[in-house]
Amino acid sequence: MLDWIYVALGLVLLLLAGDSLVRGAVNMSLRVGIPALIVSLTIVAFGTSAPELLISIQSIYEGVPGLALGNVVGSNTANVLLVLGVPAMFAAMHTSDCDTKKSYVQMLAATALFMVICFLGPITWQDGFILLAALAAMLTWAAFEAKKHREAEPDDEEEIEGADPNLGWGKILFFLLLGIIGLPLGADLLVNGSTNIARGFGVSETVIGLTLVAVGTSLPELATTMSAAIRRQADVALGNVIGSNMFNLLGIMGVASLFGTIPVDDEILSFDIWIMLGASLLLIPFVFFKMDISRIWGVILSALYATYIFLVLV
Repeated sequence: MLDWIYVALGLVLLLLAGDSLVRGAVNMSLRVGIPALIVSLTIVAFGTSAPELLISIQSIYEGVPGLALGNVVGSNTANVLLVLGVPAMFAAMHTSDCDTKKSYVQMLAATALFMVICFLGPITWQDGFILLAALAAMLTWAAFEAKKHREAEPDDEEEIEGADPNLGWGKILFFLLLGIIGLPLGADLLVNGSTNIARGFGVSETVIGLTLVAVGTSLPELATTMSAAIRRQADVALGNVIGSNMFNLLGIMGVASLFGTIPVDDEILSFDIWIMLGASLLLIPFVFFKMDISRIWGVILSALYATYIFLVLV
């Protein structure tokens, strides 16, 4: 029971500390004159992925790298099936109005690159540099596209997550400190608790990463997507999933592999990585053929995820 409490407390700490770090970093960056475009493409993007990143690094230090890999693969599967499926059951998402083709193709390219590296595994620091180089190229392209959009529509100001012009330096430093202390503490609690639970149930750390940890770290994306679906902002919902998946594959695995070699389990190669790819390909009708993610589709996606979790655990 104590290990479950550690996991729950670790998740809460990670979510609160991650949000705190984003708020502090965004407002400090804007105060010192860093352009809002750069802040939104880098600090916000990396900050919202901080919990997954810290878990991956902590897992390597604790000698359970399978938890790191399972977390990324499981999170990407959960992002499509669970994070899009559950909100769609409550409010249909009109993805037919969205133009996410270019971002989606980039996500598929990132998925293909990641899969090749996994099959050539283990994942080493050299692979990490390749993944991070791909991420840098995609961020450069995103910056170029955003700059063109801003020049074409100068009055279309982008709202940056966590930005607060009234936030004083004292609060900014407090949020930064809370994030810096809370993230590693939460990651340590979650990794240790998850590892003990895995051993208690006689399953591998990879399985725990694919299920318990993956769902837990996908909760921020689920909350964001639920809110976007209710407000009829399908572009935010779909873009959130696509962007998160790219960062998981390129950013998190890229940085994590710099801290230690990550072995790739046979079960990941034979089953889970293909489910991740299949889930990603399920978005094709919504991205290219102007289909909405209706309530029926929400039920189908959620049922597919429940089936996947059942197959992983049995």
